[in-house]
Amino acid sequence: MNNEDAVAALADATNWHKASYSKENGGCVEVGSVPGVIGVRDTKLGAASPILAFDPTEWAAFIHSAKDGEFDQL
Repeated sequence: MNNEDAVAALADATNWHKASYSKENGGCVEVGSVPGVIGVRDTKLGAASPILAFDPTEWAAFIHSAKDGEFDQL
């Protein structure tokens, strides 16, 4: 699936979730998925938000790096 098709499929997804620790101020990101693709979007814009699409390998690398603290200084 190319990126354009992945984003279109994610736009129709209904399984978007945000962290349970996030507050209702709208300053969060949501994560959703369809088979073979994980998407991230901004909660402030909801369904109108641009979507970043990742394949499972890219997503796993991001999660691993986040857990290892690679982004702590950003």
